[in-house]
Amino acid sequence: MLVILGFLVVFGSVLGGYMLHGGNVMVLYQPTEFIIIGGAGLGSMIISSSPGLMKATMHLIKESILGKPMNKADYIQAVCFAYECFKMLNANPISMDKHIEDPKSSDLFQRYPIILNNHHALEFFCDTMKIQLVARMASYDLDDLMELDISTLHKEEHQAPALVNKTGDAMPGLGIVAAVLGVVITMGKLTQGKEVIGHSVAAALVGTFIGILLSYGFFSPLAAKMELTLGSNSIVIAALRAAINAYTKGCNAKVCAEFSRRSIPIEFRPSFAEIDDATSSISRGGGAAAAKAA
Repeated sequence: MLVILGFLVVFGSVLGGYMLHGGNVMVLYQPTEFIIIGGAGLGSMIISSSPGLMKATMHLIKESILGKPMNKADYIQAVCFAYECFKMLNANPISMDKHIEDPKSSDLFQRYPIILNNHHALEFFCDTMKIQLVARMASYDLDDLMELDISTLHKEEHQAPALVNKTGDAMPGLGIVAAVLGVVITMGKLTQGKEVIGHSVAAALVGTFIGILLSYGFFSPLAAKMELTLGSNSIVIAALRAAINAYTKGCNAKVCAEFSRRSIPIEFRPSFAEIDDATSSISRGGGAAAAKAA
């Protein structure tokens, strides 16, 4: 919701300042300018992307605007997931097979929606554990494999904000296109008097205004927000990677959880005591309740 608030602040500040300066709001209402700039912008996005990229971009825009930002409780839940998984693996590796083969119906994964609802984190963990359980790899080889997976994912995910950013960069130019078309129309009105010409020129200039405002007030900030959203999701994957690395080196579940905790940025990192309380609750049979309540 902060994104919507930010958009309202941008729009309200620009429009409010214009009105306080004595501007006429109705002059800015130029539907044809929006059609030219918006349509050309959408067309440029379609030209420079694939169907899959467009779908991913729309999904990420929706998540960035309407999605709930991740907080400390979410990361506690991710660490607790790692703890419970590796506690189970250390006790009986075979017992994990049914969970990683069909995570959607797994009671273990269902207790941790922060993992279950994160498609990339879910695939990352399950695919990594499948290969490790089938053909046990050395810790450094498995880490190379995870690094390759994360690098590929990073390149793919960041195409969406790059697409939005490039479209935003094109907005001022498309605004000029709309303005030039407005001037062309004005040239045909030179015999109709000053007021008609003035109104037509103002309408043309609105195109430039709209293009610049959309670029710097909406598209560029939205692309930055999309990057932040991806960054929050990548923290979960990094926490799982740290725990997996610790497990392959023979660490127990508590130490795996600590490696996972230490990978979380300071801003969101839960304390040792918080993780200790949450994992102790799991050991006592409390499941993920402690993580959800944190």
